[in-house]
Amino acid sequence: MTSKDLSIFNSLRPFSIGFDDMFDQFENMLGNGNLSMQSNYPPYNIRKTGKDKYSIEVALAGFNKKDVEVEFEDNLLTVRTKQVDKSENKNKDGEIIHKGISQRQFARSFTIADDVKVDGAELKDGLLTIACERIVPEYKKKKLIEIK
Repeated sequence: MTSKDLSIFNSLRPFSIGFDDMFDQFENMLGNGNLSMQSNYPPYNIRKTGKDKYSIEVALAGFNKKDVEVEFEDNLLTVRTKQVDKSENKNKDGEIIHKGISQRQFARSFTIADDVKVDGAELKDGLLTIACERIVPEYKKKKLIEIK
């Protein structure tokens, strides 16, 4: 028996058409235990800002936009740090005696649906906000079917 045979989503497969990719994505996220292994740093919010609009807010105190990159590829949105120079304890404001604001390396990924596009990202006041919008194609919109 394979793990696919034991999947909790197999009971839903007979009642759906064309959702195999979605079930496989859930299986990858939940079945392998990957969700529990992901770090909780940096903290984030996912906010619904309109009927089909969302924003992902990632708390990035101590980082600026040249320290962070946002990448979107193959339905996976990843926020990660670029190489952080830890050797620099001195800057124009003076030497750091105690470093309580973390600037550790991280990578946080979000699975994005096929019909959601990423509109852009802004880092302001230590909060990275990534705007997303669900685009509903005409063939998915509600319509009345004429009976002949």
